[in-house]
Amino acid sequence: MTEQPRQDNGTLVLALIAGLSINGSFSALFSSVVAFSIFPIIALVLAVYCLHVRYQKSEMPFGIPKLAAACFVLGLLLYSTIVRAEYPQLGSNFLPSIICVVLVFWIAYRLKKRKAVNNA
Repeated sequence: MTEQPRQDNGTLVLALIAGLSINGSFSALFSSVVAFSIFPIIALVLAVYCLHVRYQKSEMPFGIPKLAAACFVLGLLLYSTIVRAEYPQLGSNFLPSIICVVLVFWIAYRLKKRKAVNNA
């Protein structure tokens, strides 16, 4: 009974890691401000591989694809916000940080709602 929610949470965490690492890989490869590192590329490959294995192993329950997409976008925006805070010459991080906060609250609301439906 506890196996399915843990697997769902793992999928959401992998989607978040994939979003962080794809933006990190892009920044490492194409931005002169951010130093090059191979680790975001390795993390991207491993996260996408694990997501692919999860997808092949079992089907996603209703509602998880939306949450996974939201976690992916959260990862993209979160990395952008962190990099812009570290390197202010890249521009303001106000809009990405506001969208991140909204996404976090939306994901928390959907997870809470999903948990209430599963417990009922």
